Amino acid sequence: MSSPQKGLVELPDSHQRAVMLGDPGYHRDPAEVFSHLRRTYGPVAPVLLDGQVPAWLVLGHRELTQVTTDTRLFARNVGRWRLRDQIPADWPVWPMVGGGPAGESLLYTEGAEHRQRAGAVSRALAGIDPVEFRAQCESHAEDLVESVAHSGRAELMAQYALLLPVMVMGWALGVPAKENRDLVAAFTDQVAGGDRALAGHQHIRRTMQALVQRVRERPSADAASRLAADPVGLNDEQLCQDLIVTILAGHQTTAYWMGNAIYRMVTDPRHTDAFIRGRLAVSQALREVLWDDTPTQIFAGRWTSRPAHLGHVTIPAGDLVMLGLAAANTDPHLRPEPGVGVRGSRAYLSYSHGPHSCPDPARDLAEAIVTAGIEVLLDRLPDLHLACSPEQVRWQRSVWMRGLECLPVNFTPTPPTTRYAGGTPWI
Repeated sequence: MSSPQKGLVELPDSHQRAVMLGDPGYHRDPAEVFSHLRRTYGPVAPVLLDGQVPAWLVLGHRELTQVTTDTRLFARNVGRWRLRDQIPADWPVWPMVGGGPAGESLLYTEGAEHRQRAGAVSRALAGIDPVEFRAQCESHAEDLVESVAHSGRAELMAQYALLLPVMVMGWALGVPAKENRDLVAAFTDQVAGGDRALAGHQHIRRTMQALVQRVRERPSADAASRLAADPVGLNDEQLCQDLIVTILAGHQTTAYWMGNAIYRMVTDPRHTDAFIRGRLAVSQALREVLWDDTPTQIFAGRWTSRPAHLGHVTIPAGDLVMLGLAAANTDPHLRPEPGVGVRGSRAYLSYSHGPHSCPDPARDLAEAIVTAGIEVLLDRLPDLHLACSPEQVRWQRSVWMRGLECLPVNFTPTPPTTRYAGGTPWI
């Protein structure tokens, strides 16, 4: 599974035979790659990124909790990376590993600055009215389903799961609706990490720069305006970067969570029972998807501030450490029986853990979007079934995320519905 491509840096002995993340085997079955790494190396494994750039992947639930809790030893500022200056600016992985000036993005700040900026984002998101937000989720979901319900078939990633989160989060942040489809394409390009990753990142950046200009000149009741007005006093670049983090994280993870849930609903009898037959509440069934098929597979990064003993290895100072969230969720020490869920437990690490984990208001918004999306879909199209064999379904070629490239389904066509627009209805 190693790559023959020429390396960008000199490999240390610890990584001479390391697995390349993102090769065909990884895209075909990342869970098997994680299992292979766990069997070979234990809870922490040497791995390679594009260009044979070395990193350490944390696979164990306990070890990942240690990394995300000890922010002094496993620090967040990309400026600590000893290889940073050796890697070219056009490295396609940079947008996902902290490219740009150190400390520029909320994700790569530390200490008091991180607490202040993360707090500002949390306050801005907490200001979204949950009742109005849920109504937006349901309204947009109904519109999207209505657009395909008459045909009896749909491609639920492009026509539903990838659109709903950006429509709702765009409304919450104040992004013009006309930007939705171009943003979806840019998000996908950045996360895929291929030739268009940097172009995708630049498109997202330009869109958020325009939003920054608008909220500075004409603030309104949206979350971006609240973030701009927060007492923490973000400058324009910080505001732009923190809006990028907010909309990208809110979109990709939510869209792929929804897609993975629908896929399991139409292919896995256990999840079919949970969703369609009401064995569990939709929200509970969705949490089982986070355990079994979390959208965020790997998250980068942390950098060791000094030599660190973790699992069975000692990681040198200044090395890149990556969070294997999906692997930790299936850690056999936590779940000895493969495929058996942890009913009612929220110990999954899909949102990461510790001071740099996803803020609670963002988690609530993501769950609201996916729950509404699944409920509306089941209500309008209750006999969904996959339009191809499961083996024909294609997954995104991303190291970081597990999400479907397409999800073709068939169902019984339904006539257009009449949406109640107010007033006194005839009885």
